[in-house]
Amino acid sequence: MIFGQIGTDMLFSVLISFAVTFIVGKLMLPALQRLKISQTERTDGPSSHLKKTGTATMGGIFFLAGILVVTLIYGKRYPEIIPVMILTFGFGLIGFIDDFIKVVLKRSMGLRAWQKLALQTLFTVVFTIVLMQRDGMSLAMKIPFMNGHYLDLGWGNYVILIIAVLGTVNGTNFTDGIDGQLSTVTIPVAIFFTVASLMTKNNIEPFTCAVIGGLMGFLMFNAYPAKIFMGDTGSLAIGGFVAAAAYSMQMPIYIIIFGFIYLLEVVSVMIQVLYFKATHGKRFFRMAPIHHHFELGGWAETKVVTVFSVVTALLCMISLAGAW
Repeated sequence: MIFGQIGTDMLFSVLISFAVTFIVGKLMLPALQRLKISQTERTDGPSSHLKKTGTATMGGIFFLAGILVVTLIYGKRYPEIIPVMILTFGFGLIGFIDDFIKVVLKRSMGLRAWQKLALQTLFTVVFTIVLMQRDGMSLAMKIPFMNGHYLDLGWGNYVILIIAVLGTVNGTNFTDGIDGQLSTVTIPVAIFFTVASLMTKNNIEPFTCAVIGGLMGFLMFNAYPAKIFMGDTGSLAIGGFVAAAAYSMQMPIYIIIFGFIYLLEVVSVMIQVLYFKATHGKRFFRMAPIHHHFELGGWAETKVVTVFSVVTALLCMISLAGAW
């Protein structure tokens, strides 16, 4: 009976989030297009992307609305989702402010780097404080394929937490560069969290299912050819969700496995910058982040998205195998 109730809540979380996201998208998209809330594409990028200039952005609002409704419905019954909600919406708010400054106020720099870092650190601290109020909660990290063994670095856990959160958020931000890619890659990640939460009785399934439904709803507008991009509003929120869900189950090390694509995207940028400086102008990749490297090598956007999503789905299965 208990599993039946959880199953019902999971199903409704997906459906409600999908429906709200779709409805909000249908209502808001024309307004965003009319107000020219759009982004400019890089002129040095793939030529096929130049036609995307003028496409509406800040679409992350759509699926965040769906997730918010589910949180309001199930937050009292499942208080464990509150820390995950804080980091998801906190980083979504940072992204919204950055997008607003860039595309509405027309100040191309957006938030300054120190402002963004300060806000991200603030929400990470609040998340940690709230998370640690849970009975038996620890920042010790479960080690994959080690049959329940944990890595506990004492105060070093807090340093790792900051690095893990900021690294994950940067990874999701860089992954959001092709129509539908970040949503399609993150759906199997959210499914992984749902299964892991069920197996550990972590009780964050309504939130993870809301993310699944919300991203599915957003793909109705963001799948190739995209009518709208999620912007930093969406990409930072997704990064916050991934990091928060992982920490709620003491599984941040697993991000290296199931979040390989996020990691690959951000590392490719780091390699490109370092190599460019070391060689005085030469490039290691055709273009970074790495999804553009494959595009310039002849892959269609849809092929990149498909391959990256299949790889992520397989890595999520490996992560589950290594968790128990």
